[in-house]
Amino acid sequence: MRLTKTLVAAALAGTMTASSAFAGGLAVEIVEPPVVVVEPEAEPRGTLAGPLGFLLPLAAVAGLVALAASDDS
Repeated sequence: MRLTKTLVAAALAGTMTASSAFAGGLAVEIVEPPVVVVEPEAEPRGTLAGPLGFLLPLAAVAGLVALAASDDS
C-alpha cells in the first residue's frame, strides 16, 4: 500500500510539472494581417427603377387613351 501511494504521488508530481512546462510554449507568436472584406458598391438606380417603375408607362398609356377618347372630330 505504501509503494502504491509513493508511485501515485510520483506520477502525479511528474504530470503536474510536465503540463506546466508547456503552458506558455516557446514558439514565436505569428501575427497575421487583419482580413479586409471589400463589398462591391451598389449600382446607382435610376428614379424609375424599382417596384414602382411601371407607373410612368402606365400614366403615358392612360394619357393617350384619354386623348383618343376626347377627340371631337
